[in-house]
Amino acid sequence: STLRPRPVDFKGAIARALRQRAWPLLEQGAIKPIVHATFPLAQAAQAHAMMESGENIGKIILTA
Repeated sequence: STLRPRPVDFKGAIARALRQRAWPLLEQGAIKPIVHATFPLAQAAQAHAMMESGENIGKIILTA
């Protein structure tokens, strides 16, 4: 991630901005993430392989 080397306060500012601006839009259904696949946590290796293949066009979600 390009955020990894950034200072903690910078990351916090981004998190606050997301909560203020993006979260309400998600809650209203105004924006929706594209989900490519969902895997149970036990299949995390398969999910990771899919991500590494670069074939996904949306989010890959792990569920408990």
